[in-house]
Amino acid sequence: MPLNPPAPLRLLLVDDEAPARRRLREVLDDCSRELPLMVVGEADNGLDAIDYAERELPDAVLLDIRMPGMDGIEVAQHMQKLSRPPAVIFTTAYDNHAYQAFEVNAVDYLMKPVRAERLATALAKARNIGQAVLEALREAHPHARSHLSLSEKGRLILVPVDEILYFKAELKYITVKTPEHEYLLEESLVKLESEFGEKFLRIHRNCLVARDKIEQIGKTPGSEEAHYIRLHGLEEPLPVSRRQYSQIRELLR
Repeated sequence: MPLNPPAPLRLLLVDDEAPARRRLREVLDDCSRELPLMVVGEADNGLDAIDYAERELPDAVLLDIRMPGMDGIEVAQHMQKLSRPPAVIFTTAYDNHAYQAFEVNAVDYLMKPVRAERLATALAKARNIGQAVLEALREAHPHARSHLSLSEKGRLILVPVDEILYFKAELKYITVKTPEHEYLLEESLVKLESEFGEKFLRIHRNCLVARDKIEQIGKTPGSEEAHYIRLHGLEEPLPVSRRQYSQIRELLR
């Protein structure tokens, strides 16, 4: 009785340069003689890549690292929160020194121009990448995220960092406030401050606010010691600790 042929490996190609994606398709055609596969989509930016991955559920993603806006490592971080995360194979033009991080963290990567034999080997052992490994890659190649990813009612929500008014620590969660919504995030305020310190300012031990959203800072009426800050797009004022008040006044001068 003949065995059923294996299901083809479903692939998503992500690169901001169309010639690079065409090259990948050509090399994949060569690989298909040894390994059943099919391309289920292409994307030229991170946001579209995540959208494709959520809809098409690819088995693996061939993912460029150097892309404008959201880079490949950030895309991979967000994809780990999908209901069925794909395996990730990075494609990169980094030099020897830079891709040592990939070697150390046992992440599969392909140097451009991609060769058929090397690609076939990578696809045959394609596997999921853990969040810890992605964090290590991010530390090796520091670059603040452009979006935060949160799960809401079974869907992945991407929140642009530029739209966030404040982060506030409450119990074991962080409240992420935008002009229209509130979200809950499971990260530490210290980690967020380290990553986004150029954009966000600590006003209290439990709160960071967007620097470019600050409209006013002053003393709370009827109090000699209490202070507040007002943000564009937020009706209610936020309390400022006495310790942070003088530092903020200096920064805002």
